[in-house]
Amino acid sequence: MTFSLDQFSLRDKVAIVTGAGGRRNSIGEAYAKGLSGVGAAVVVADLSLEGAQRVAAEITAGGGKAISVQVDIADQTSVGRMVAAAEAAYGGVDILVNNAALMVEVVSTPAMAITEEAWNKVIAVNLTGALFCSQAVAPSMRKRGGGKIVNQSSAGAYPAASVYGITKLALVGLTTTLARELGPHNINVNAIAPGVTGSDAGRSLTPPDSPYRAMMKMMTAMRVDGEPDELVGALLLLCSPAGAWITGQVLHLDGGATLRP
Repeated sequence: MTFSLDQFSLRDKVAIVTGAGGRRNSIGEAYAKGLSGVGAAVVVADLSLEGAQRVAAEITAGGGKAISVQVDIADQTSVGRMVAAAEAAYGGVDILVNNAALMVEVVSTPAMAITEEAWNKVIAVNLTGALFCSQAVAPSMRKRGGGKIVNQSSAGAYPAASVYGITKLALVGLTTTLARELGPHNINVNAIAPGVTGSDAGRSLTPPDSPYRAMMKMMTAMRVDGEPDELVGALLLLCSPAGAWITGQVLHLDGGATLRP
């Protein structure tokens, strides 16, 4: 087979992106708009219905296809309604991006101080939610001959040094497990691990003049800071026919902060 740029097209594909309508200038929003830009119909899913409606409206105003859905990914019934809405609008699901997560709310809480309630909540959203969404879309993907699942991990998982990092490292385990289980059904499962990203959430945690960014600059091979749009190329590779032979992998997009063989 001869390679062509057409292998990056997602024309006639249907993608769900969770956490795509929360804070402005978010990674989820960049993902949703990037997938639309190469032809996918996008289900913009978020706990904030208003935010999801805003992003979906911006996609449709630009000539793309999108609907908005309110979802609580930690609730299986809510996840089922999200997938049902995708199937009703577009006939099925080809791509799932498990992007929704709690970060700002938990990243500074020490493991030794976290309450049982807070621990259970962050595990439910950051890990179990990705499992629930994957379980819910898999039947539709199998009917359509295959699909792509991309989980949002983090450079903060390498090594895990926070409760947030623990959940993102566990998500890597879910990624490799689902890759094994779903591979026979032609469903690829991979993860993206962003580094310091200039989303609104990222800037609120580590402002440009923060000591953390100064430390990371000394440890990073190239550039410390990335923007949400700089993650989209990797996402399109993992979601398109161009990445058909990639599964069970984590792509580190962090300027070389995480150097792994």
